[in-house]
Amino acid sequence: MTMALILSLIPVAAFAAEPAPEIKIGERLPELRGESLTGREAVLPQAAEGRVTLLLLGFTYKSRFAVEAWAERFRARFQSDPRVTFYELPMIGGAARLARWFIDRGMRRGTPEGDHEHVITVYRGVDSWKRRVRFVEPDAAYLILLDRTGKVAWRHQGAFEDSAFQALSRKISESLN
Repeated sequence: MTMALILSLIPVAAFAAEPAPEIKIGERLPELRGESLTGREAVLPQAAEGRVTLLLLGFTYKSRFAVEAWAERFRARFQSDPRVTFYELPMIGGAARLARWFIDRGMRRGTPEGDHEHVITVYRGVDSWKRRVRFVEPDAAYLILLDRTGKVAWRHQGAFEDSAFQALSRKISESLN
């Protein structure tokens, strides 16, 4: 490879490594693409517009425990309200992408069929999403609440906590009014 070719690739590499900005309250969610367990492509926030939406991101296998605890409590409280929805987002990067078919099959088997549209696996751009949510706790759930227009209304990270769930519930009520 010639030196000129190597030098011409530096701006591309620098652009690709440019840090993604942290998600801020009041800003529209950057586009997030994945595929639901039913096999349909999903693009957020567009797929959620018109509804208040909780996104539950998990970046490790163990983070599923925190995500599932939040999702279970959320469903119990808000499942009957058609103005509110949620999406669990397993964020799978690195070498694990090579086992995508195996991972997706396992998730389909371990997820009730009625929830398959609510689980969106994300295999691309995972590192930029780590920067967007200030990833520091590998096994935590990273929660983002969107208002009806796709703007970020609330954020949280960590294991399930009743006080944080109460704050989330209040923010959902405010977003519905």
